[in-house]
Parts: sequence; structure tokens; C-alpha cells
Amino acid sequence: MKEDFKLMNLKGTNDFLPEEQIIRNKIINVLRNTFESYGFLPLETPVLCYYDLLASKYAGGAEILKEVYKLTDQGDREIGLRYDLTVPFSKVIGMNKGLILPFKRYEIGKVFRDGPVKLGRAREFYQCDVDACGTESPYAEIEYFMMTRDVFKKLNINVEIRYNNRKFLSGLLEYCGVLNENISSFILSVDKLDKISRQDIEEELIKHTSKDIIDKVFEYFDKSLEELNAAFDNLNDNLREGLYELNELNKLINDLELNELCVFTPFLARGLEIYTGTVWEVFDSSLNFKSALGGGGRYDKIITNFLNDGNTYPAIGCSFGLEPMYELLKDKEKESLNKYDVYVYAFDNDYNLFKISDLLRKGGYKVLTELNNIKLKKAMNIANREKIKKVIILGEDELKENSVTVKNMDTGNQEKVLIEELLNKINEI
Repeated sequence: MKEDFKLMNLKGTNDFLPEEQIIRNKIINVLRNTFESYGFLPLETPVLCYYDLLASKYAGGAEILKEVYKLTDQGDREIGLRYDLTVPFSKVIGMNKGLILPFKRYEIGKVFRDGPVKLGRAREFYQCDVDACGTESPYAEIEYFMMTRDVFKKLNINVEIRYNNRKFLSGLLEYCGVLNENISSFILSVDKLDKISRQDIEEELIKHTSKDIIDKVFEYFDKSLEELNAAFDNLNDNLREGLYELNELNKLINDLELNELCVFTPFLARGLEIYTGTVWEVFDSSLNFKSALGGGGRYDKIITNFLNDGNTYPAIGCSFGLEPMYELLKDKEKESLNKYDVYVYAFDNDYNLFKISDLLRKGGYKVLTELNNIKLKKAMNIANREKIKKVIILGEDELKENSVTVKNMDTGNQEKVLIEELLNKINEI
């Protein structure tokens, strides 16, 4: 090691210490358990992929290739680190022809992007994706809305789901006179309406669209879904299909009493052109946290085009953002963080130290066992520092009576308890 070598992380990567990782694990466990309760099964795919797979025409597109970590192995094969979980998902479907569709899977894993590092953009980060391939129902998104509701309820975060339909949005722009060649760039601009001002967006749009058309589009953006249903004559195909799907979805939202959770947002697009129907994003409803906590949509063509085997693979899915969810929760969770339930201390270490610790672990407790022969006062300081509420003290007198002393660090109360009664009485002290 060079003398001037500095211990530091590569920019865009992070270490998460136990206090932080416990919170992140809690989020992941909630996601995993909720996904499985909705019938989604776990999948794990390799981080290393053939570069040609990642560079496929129907994978992430030309722009994403600028951010792929590319390397060569000892066999001179071109390899890349996965930049998302959708390409590996598509690969799995293509390689396993016996899969019964619809195939519902979730994957929680690291992805890598060699892009500019800034707030909210890292080089190495987790994606938490939950997708279904072979689902033709255009209203499968309701299941995702309900799943999203359950995830954030368990995490005690109040959210709103903003939803729209890409057919509707494209059809609306066409109806208002936006030229076909400008629709994609128009969508990318208006998708920022909840992030930058209308004036800034108009400055982007005026380069390739007239002010009259821009004003007309924004007039429709101010209307409710009910008002939009009566606002058009001679609907084009996209507008007709998009409005139909929105109305059917909205009916289910009302029937299932999700209308306070789900908010129709006519300019929402989610940027990417892969989406073919409903799209949505999830936000902290208090608006104290500005970044989206998740989002998804229907993408009926990407896997079909990616595999190009003569079959169709309609798909829908969403991704939950571990990083923004962690940022939103970390301060509140750290206040009540419980790293250990019980601290076991013995004046003289022998087999009883491990016997009592084992008993408590089998009872479901997270146990810190003191293995060093330290003084009791120092042990109490450790318990206070780690905010451990219960300390089990093993002394010679206690063990002669087949008992231990249980000390409540919050109240200062302590009581001698028979070992055989420890699991029943520990919470009463």
C-alpha cells in the first residue's frame, strides 16, 4: 500500500454501518413479505452479463450504454455489470421456455451505472423490482396500487399514487396539434411539471411547438378526468383507448375505495418510451420529501421486441426506491432503533453464559453476549450506550439457586428470576 494511500470509498458508493443497515433491512423485509403476499416469487440473476445482452437494441437504449461498466474477462469475453433488473428478467423468460405465464417475480439486488454522481444518483444502488410477464389485463395495475398501499402502511409513511395513461397523453398531444416527431420530446418536458415551473417547461417546448398549442395542452391538463370525458370531438385511436382504460381503472379505484390514495395526473409520463398504457409514481403525501419513492407502468412491447421469437409478452411492473425510502425513514427510525433486546453479562465466564444466551435466542430475542471479563460498571455503560433495555446478570450466588438477575435499564428495577421462568418473566420486569 502506498504511504499516501487514503482509505476512502469510490465516489458514488457507500458503506452502511449497522445502525443504517438495520433500517435498510427492515424496508427490504417489508417489500419482500408484501411482494410474496401478492403471489410474486423471488428471483436472483447474475450481476455479470454478456455485454451484447446489455447492448441489445431493445434493452436500455443507446443512452444507457454510456453508463455501463464494461470489462473483459481472462477469456477475452466482453462483459458488463447489469444496469437494471429488467434486462435480466427478459433474459430469464427467453432462456426458460417452460415458464408458465403469467410469470410473477420480484428481485431485490444491486445494479451499477457509470454516470454522473449527484444527489439521488449513485454508481452502485439497489433496485427493488416486482413484475409480471404474460398479464394481458389492462387493469392489473390495481394490484400494484394495493400492494403499494400495503408497503407504505407497514412503514408508517403516508403516500399518494399519481397515475396516468401513455396512450391518453400521446393521443391528447396529437389531438392538440403537436407533430408526431415532437410528441416524445414534448412528453419528456411536461413530465417535469411537478419538478420545475410551467414557465421553464414552456421555454423548452416553444423551440418546436407554437404557443397556441402549448396553451391548449395546458388547458386540458387542468381538467379532471370527468371533464376530459366530455371535452373531445373526433377522438384519435390513442386518445380513445387511453380514456377508456383510464375510466375503467378509475371505476375500480372508486369501487375499492382507493380514491384518496390514487390521484389522476394527466401530464405524468415517467419519461421512458417503453411504457404502453398506465403509468404511475409514488410520492410522500406530506410533500416534505420531493423525490418519487417508486413508480411503474405497463410495458407490453419491450420483452416481445427484446426476445423477438414470434410470441408476445405483455408485461407490467414497478420499482420501489430503497434509497429515497431509506432517506425518508432514517431519522425517525434511528430514534427507536433496537439493535439488541438483551445483554447477557457474567462475573465469571463459563458454560452458563452461553446456556442463558442460547435460551433467550431460542425465545426470539436478539442477544448481545459479553465475552470479555469486564467489570459490571463497564458492562452497564455498554448497555446504556447501546440502548439495551434488559440486562441478564449471572453471578455465583444466582447460579447456585439456578437463577439469574434481570435488570431493567429504563427503570433501574432488578429482580432475581429462576432460569426455567426467565422467558415468561423477562418482559414483566
